[in-house]
Amino acid sequence: RGLWGPSYKTTSVLEAYKIFYAVLVFSWTVYIWEAYLACRQRKIYRTTMHVPTELGKIMDSETFEKSRLYQLDKSNFGFWSGLYSEAEGTLILLLGGIPFLWKVSGILTARFGFGPEYEISQSLVFLMLATLFSAFTGLPWSLYNTFVIEEKHGFNQQTVGFFLKDALKKFAVTQCILLPVTSLLLYIIKIGGDYFFIYAWLFTLIVSLILVTIYADYIAPLFDKFTPLPDGELKSEIESMSKSICFPLTKIYVVEGSKRSSHSNAYFYGFFKNKRIVLFDTLLEDYSPLNKPGEKEPGTGEENEVAGNESKTKPKNKKQGCSNPEVLAVLGHELGHWKLGHTVKNIVISQMNSFLCFFLFAVLIGRKELFVAFGFHDTQPTLIGLMIIFQFIFSPYNELLSFCLTVLSRRFEFQADAFARNMGRSSELYSALIKLNKDNLGFPVADWLFSMWHYSHPPLLERLRALTGPKQD
Repeated sequence: RGLWGPSYKTTSVLEAYKIFYAVLVFSWTVYIWEAYLACRQRKIYRTTMHVPTELGKIMDSETFEKSRLYQLDKSNFGFWSGLYSEAEGTLILLLGGIPFLWKVSGILTARFGFGPEYEISQSLVFLMLATLFSAFTGLPWSLYNTFVIEEKHGFNQQTVGFFLKDALKKFAVTQCILLPVTSLLLYIIKIGGDYFFIYAWLFTLIVSLILVTIYADYIAPLFDKFTPLPDGELKSEIESMSKSICFPLTKIYVVEGSKRSSHSNAYFYGFFKNKRIVLFDTLLEDYSPLNKPGEKEPGTGEENEVAGNESKTKPKNKKQGCSNPEVLAVLGHELGHWKLGHTVKNIVISQMNSFLCFFLFAVLIGRKELFVAFGFHDTQPTLIGLMIIFQFIFSPYNELLSFCLTVLSRRFEFQADAFARNMGRSSELYSALIKLNKDNLGFPVADWLFSMWHYSHPPLLERLRALTGPKQD
């Protein structure tokens, strides 16, 4: 009967009405704000038809037009997918989709002899059904994004078969991690007493540290091929640079990102004295399969099928990736994040936020009107409480926190650029940023408000100006 049953017209239910509609109003307010910002940026894409004078030396008109059209298509896609997502979420709330799914999960667990007292079992079934629903409704959007937009602009390297197999594998791995972790978290909350929020926070901290530790060694290889970087000049230079700043490097890997996309990246991971560096093959000019001759040229209709007809390589740019000195400059930037303590600071901020959220959850979990607001009149499942409080009640806080972290991230990026510059790699980083912007079809002109709210990395022009300006301590 949702919120409209006549037997629930009490003061607590009136409070529930207020909570429910406040959540809906705030959700649509955020969506309208985001749509407004995107509209401002789309106007930039539509009206900036020629390379601005200050960009003339770093971007040719052909690349500028390609990036403009790519970003315009992405923005249009984002508008429609965002509208659908918001409408779907609203309908789920208005039609009582969450309590309905909880009821269905209870029916399913009851068939296996588990009654209402087995709340954790019902919670796990609910979670699996919810993620299945999310994967099913999101699949058409993901397919369109990959095989229409990314394909149109030369980034997609997958076949449909590879994409679907990969999606199934990701879903299975996610469930294998999510369900045991969730069941243990719910159990800790159940038996933790008055200070359960401390134990719950410690548990999530341990889990996050374990996942970060094992991800690249045991999880990521399930999806991508990792190979040690061959001995040579690049490997020696990376090891030498790491040693110069006391970075405890143990291994350097190259990941086969080209079987999915021509986008490029690099990162490091590991704790204490066990750090590893991972380079996407698309980042390396001398390593990327997209630069090898004899493969499909744009518009020829020829294909070079690899990996059991599951992936395809299609070089859309004349030359992909960065030279060795530019790769070293990019790594100098990444190592700057480590040397300047950005990684540790982000972890500390994340865990402080996590602890605060669990503490507030402990304060709010006993409020029956929160459950009534979302259609749970006779029961207060812990998993549903986590969903309501973390996803809906904390929405204003999450938006504010996200903006603050975006501002902090931009500051960290400038500092990491300055670190690479102080290592004597300013000119190489300058050219690498231009190449990466070109390879990824980044549009260098941004609306100031859109940039301020969304860009976790400073716009290209601002980074280039900082690299060529006076040195910073």
